[in-house]
Amino acid sequence: MTTFHTVAIDGLDIFYREAGSRDNPTILLLHGFPTSSHMFRNLMPALSDRFHLVAPDYPGYGNSSMPTVNEFDYTFDRLAEIVEKFIAAIDLKQYSLYVMDYGAPIGYRIAAKYPEQVEALIVQNGNAYEEGLREFWDPIKAYWQERSPENADQLRPFFTLETTKWQYTNGVRSLEAISPDNWNIDQHFLDRPGNVDIQLALFYSYGSNPPLYPQWQEYFRKYQPPTLIVWGQNDYIFPAEGAYPYKNDLQTLEFHLLDTGHFALEEEGEAIAGHIRRFMTTHVKERTRL
Repeated sequence: MTTFHTVAIDGLDIFYREAGSRDNPTILLLHGFPTSSHMFRNLMPALSDRFHLVAPDYPGYGNSSMPTVNEFDYTFDRLAEIVEKFIAAIDLKQYSLYVMDYGAPIGYRIAAKYPEQVEALIVQNGNAYEEGLREFWDPIKAYWQERSPENADQLRPFFTLETTKWQYTNGVRSLEAISPDNWNIDQHFLDRPGNVDIQLALFYSYGSNPPLYPQWQEYFRKYQPPTLIVWGQNDYIFPAEGAYPYKNDLQTLEFHLLDTGHFALEEEGEAIAGHIRRFMTTHVKERTRL
């Protein structure tokens, strides 16, 4: 059974889903844009017999608090700090990180800071290399260079229902396999008053991530976390070019390119669950809590 909780972090209500026994190895699931822990709704019960799974919503997403941009500093540093405090608040001592999209720069900040806590990495379309930032990112890079109203206006179409639906359907094999609940739920949260300002702040803050890529790559090389790549190879946002460089830095790497798009769990959830089950069983020891 998946259960639903809220914990107070820095005066914010942080919502999270939890499944499985804490006696089993923990997987901390970090979602992407523009979704929430909802993206893990099927994966969690599929793995909860053998693993303990926790999936929080970041501030401004899903069922967590949504302070305005004047009330909260919407940067990746700050989101990582909230997740770091969330980990402490629910008493996770060791865990594997499942990172996707925005979850990668959040998770890698934490992993590089607390390498002893991270038992393994599961990477689904989560970037840590310059090769993974192609033409999709050109208007966002322009915003990094000049945070002007004109450049912001070029980004507003990213927050529309049409684009949210496109993120789920582009690159998939079968449109009939993708539930419209995904984009309808995500768009509900995007359409809240003030949320576009939050998303623009984070689009700008994403520019803080590429300068940290060398630091994260050094973390990979130094600490060699066992890593599972499960990447939707038809993703236009984070194309497969961003997956291959992990091979250069990680010695224990299982690598899977899946014939689907950005939100690979929607079409390949069963395959991804199977890969995680085998990989974790091999590389992360079971533990019994005292």
